[in-house]
Amino acid sequence: MLFTYYEWNFNSEHRRHMAETSAKKTSIESLISRLEEITRTMETPDTGLERSIALYEEGIAIAEQCKKRLQQARAKIEVINPDTAPSRPEAGQPKGLFDLEP
Repeated sequence: MLFTYYEWNFNSEHRRHMAETSAKKTSIESLISRLEEITRTMETPDTGLERSIALYEEGIAIAEQCKKRLQQARAKIEVINPDTAPSRPEAGQPKGLFDLEP
Protein backbone atom coordinates (compact mmCIF):
# COMPACT_ATOMS: atom_id res chain seq x y z
CA MET A 1 0.00 0.00 0.00
CA LEU A 2 1.51 3.32 -1.07
CA PHE A 3 0.69 6.61 0.59
CA THR A 4 1.27 10.13 -0.60
CA TYR A 5 3.48 12.23 1.65
CA TYR A 6 0.44 14.09 2.99
CA GLU A 7 -1.46 10.91 3.79
CA TRP A 8 1.60 9.42 5.49
CA ASN A 9 2.23 12.61 7.49
CA PHE A 10 -1.42 12.81 8.59
CA ASN A 11 -1.46 9.15 9.58
CA SER A 12 1.78 9.44 11.54
CA GLU A 13 0.54 12.54 13.40
CA HIS A 14 -2.74 10.76 14.13
CA ARG A 15 -0.90 7.67 15.45
CA ARG A 16 1.36 9.85 17.63
CA HIS A 17 -1.65 11.71 19.05
CA MET A 18 -3.47 8.45 19.79
CA ALA A 19 -0.39 6.99 21.50
CA GLU A 20 0.05 10.12 23.63
CA THR A 21 -3.64 10.17 24.60
CA SER A 22 -3.58 6.49 25.48
CA ALA A 23 -0.33 6.89 27.42
CA LYS A 24 -1.81 9.62 29.63
CA LYS A 25 -4.44 7.16 30.90
CA THR A 26 -2.10 4.22 31.49
CA SER A 27 0.22 3.32 34.35
CA ILE A 28 3.95 3.73 33.81
CA GLU A 29 4.40 0.00 34.28
CA SER A 30 1.99 -0.66 31.42
CA LEU A 31 3.77 1.92 29.28
CA ILE A 32 7.13 0.24 29.86
CA SER A 33 5.57 -3.12 29.09
CA ARG A 34 4.23 -1.72 25.81
CA LEU A 35 7.70 -0.35 24.94
CA GLU A 36 9.14 -3.82 25.50
CA GLU A 37 6.45 -5.31 23.27
CA ILE A 38 7.18 -2.75 20.54
CA THR A 39 10.88 -3.59 20.74
CA ARG A 40 10.23 -7.32 20.41
CA THR A 41 7.93 -6.77 17.44
CA MET A 42 10.40 -4.50 15.66
CA GLU A 43 13.19 -7.05 16.16
CA THR A 44 11.32 -9.77 14.30
CA PRO A 45 12.40 -10.13 10.66
CA ASP A 46 8.83 -10.29 9.34
CA THR A 47 7.91 -6.77 10.54
CA GLY A 48 7.62 -4.61 7.44
CA LEU A 49 8.95 -1.10 6.99
CA GLU A 50 5.61 0.69 7.32
CA ARG A 51 4.75 -1.26 10.48
CA SER A 52 8.22 -0.59 11.91
CA ILE A 53 7.85 3.14 11.32
CA ALA A 54 4.43 3.18 12.98
CA LEU A 55 5.77 1.22 15.96
CA TYR A 56 8.79 3.52 16.21
CA GLU A 57 6.53 6.60 16.32
CA GLU A 58 4.36 5.00 18.99
CA GLY A 59 7.44 4.06 20.99
CA ILE A 60 8.82 7.61 20.87
CA ALA A 61 5.51 9.04 22.10
CA ILE A 62 5.34 6.51 24.94
CA ALA A 63 8.98 7.12 25.91
CA GLU A 64 8.28 10.86 26.15
CA GLN A 65 5.32 10.18 28.45
CA CYS A 66 7.48 7.93 30.63
CA LYS A 67 10.16 10.61 30.85
CA LYS A 68 7.59 13.26 31.87
CA ARG A 69 6.12 10.99 34.54
CA LEU A 70 9.54 10.13 35.96
CA GLN A 71 10.44 13.83 36.09
CA GLN A 72 7.17 14.56 37.89
CA ALA A 73 7.80 11.74 40.36
CA ARG A 74 11.32 13.02 41.03
CA ALA A 75 9.99 16.54 41.65
CA LYS A 76 7.37 15.22 44.11
CA ILE A 77 9.99 13.23 46.01
CA GLU A 78 12.29 16.25 46.20
CA VAL A 79 9.43 18.34 47.65
CA ILE A 80 8.51 15.65 50.17
CA ASN A 81 12.08 15.02 51.25
CA PRO A 82 14.57 17.64 50.02
CA ASP A 83 17.44 15.81 51.76
CA THR A 84 17.14 12.96 49.26
CA ALA A 85 17.41 15.26 46.24
CA PRO A 86 20.25 14.04 44.05
CA SER A 87 23.24 16.33 43.91
CA ARG A 88 23.83 17.95 40.56
CA PRO A 89 27.12 17.17 38.80
CA GLU A 90 29.72 19.92 38.58
CA ALA A 91 30.39 21.42 35.17
CA GLY A 92 32.36 19.01 33.04
CA GLN A 93 31.52 15.94 35.13
CA PRO A 94 29.56 13.14 33.46
CA LYS A 95 25.93 12.77 34.43
CA GLY A 96 24.64 9.57 35.97
CA LEU A 97 23.32 6.77 33.83
CA PHE A 98 19.71 7.46 34.81
CA ASP A 99 19.86 11.25 35.01
CA LEU A 100 16.73 12.64 33.36
CA GLU A 101 18.10 16.11 32.75
CA PRO A 102 18.80 16.90 29.08
